[in-house]
Amino acid sequence: MQWETVIGLEVHTQLATRSKIFSGSSTAFGAAPNTQASAVDIALPGVLPVLNRSAVECAIKFGLAIGATLNRVNVFDRKNYFYPDLPKGYQISQLAKPIVKGGALKIQVGDSERTIHLTRAHMEEDAGKSLHEDFHGMSGIDLNRAGTPLLEIVSEPEMRSSAEAVAYARALHTLVTWIGICDGNMQEGSFRVDANVSVRPVGQAEFGTRREIKNLNSFRFLQQAIDYEIRWQIETLEDGGRIEQATVLFDPDSGETRMMRSKEDAHDYRYFPDPDLLPVKLDDAWIEAVRAALPELPAAMQTRFQRDYGVSAYDAAVLTGSRALAAYFEAAAQQSGQPKLAANWVMGELAAALNKAELDIAASPVSAAQLGALISRIQDGTLSGKLAKQVFEGLWEGAGEVDAIIEARGLRQMSDSGELEKIVDDVLAANPKSVEEFRAGKDKAFNALVGQVMKASRGRANPAQVNELLKARLQ
Repeated sequence: MQWETVIGLEVHTQLATRSKIFSGSSTAFGAAPNTQASAVDIALPGVLPVLNRSAVECAIKFGLAIGATLNRVNVFDRKNYFYPDLPKGYQISQLAKPIVKGGALKIQVGDSERTIHLTRAHMEEDAGKSLHEDFHGMSGIDLNRAGTPLLEIVSEPEMRSSAEAVAYARALHTLVTWIGICDGNMQEGSFRVDANVSVRPVGQAEFGTRREIKNLNSFRFLQQAIDYEIRWQIETLEDGGRIEQATVLFDPDSGETRMMRSKEDAHDYRYFPDPDLLPVKLDDAWIEAVRAALPELPAAMQTRFQRDYGVSAYDAAVLTGSRALAAYFEAAAQQSGQPKLAANWVMGELAAALNKAELDIAASPVSAAQLGALISRIQDGTLSGKLAKQVFEGLWEGAGEVDAIIEARGLRQMSDSGELEKIVDDVLAANPKSVEEFRAGKDKAFNALVGQVMKASRGRANPAQVNELLKARLQ
């Protein structure tokens, strides 16, 4: 039987506010346990929540960025369940009237572009954290995260592979960091993904029973967890078993998912409107003020990069992976006047060096202006591609500016045709066997001669000139 996978993602993004959603406690990461939990956060009797205006503005920004409907009147609800790190015994969230409804996000999967629709995005507070490792036979409770503002972003179940799910999660991560509503730090829990996964026979309209994989904090784990879950569900069904709706956890060490609890539905949480919070009303002036502060969005910038700089859709998607990366590329492209070459260097040599050093683009030792100057020297013939890589290494090491490195290290491409002709003649004289093999029809011999000339010139010869001279001499 042929199977189709159905995937929907729920993403919890921590909103970039200095204080919590219903109290004045700090949201800074890394404080000692329970030092950032106020009377409101720990639900002492008589305390009342006060809504953080900045959290609402973050949600408005997101709704505008995805072309969603903003519910002008949205309501907070109580989601009732017991867990040790939930001090009130309920979580303040939104169910019936969320702040954001609908919207869509375009994703790039290889050479294909897809549009994933969103169901909703709603504001809520985070719970605390249970700590098991540091205690013997007991659990500790850290309530620093209790009350941290979240925007839970729920997609439609429109993804059909782990690759599409990862592309969507990456696009969403780019967007929320781009518009400044989330720092995107997955290691610190600022961006967490829950994946709802089910399978069904190809052609069947009805969804299969889904299992929810909770709290995935890296794109690699997201892909691994979904791939394992798909295989497990298909094997279970083909062996005659049944899929039970459940919440599962992914174990990165084993690469497997394991059951955590049976999956609850909305009625299990006994939602009702929170009587301590008034409905949130959005007026036109507030919405338009937020809209005016939005930067150029990734999708619009991708279109502009394709139109103005002639890069492919795939390259445009990569180059807009973050605002800092997009700004770097654009500065290098404008400095050099060679946008396609700039794109190749940013995605190639620079990206490789940053990955190896585990650095973000903002911390690059090579500035956009320096890379632009380097590309200009390739374009005007001062440098070959190989020599340019040596200059790039000098820039990375902080050895100075482009022209200074070229002169100090003798990397200027050979411009004296007489000097090059002598090197070619010497190479031909020293390699009679390769000359004979080429004249006998062996093309590899020509490449060997080119290599010898480049070696003799210490990489300073212009490869195009070398080819022309060798062909002229060998005719």
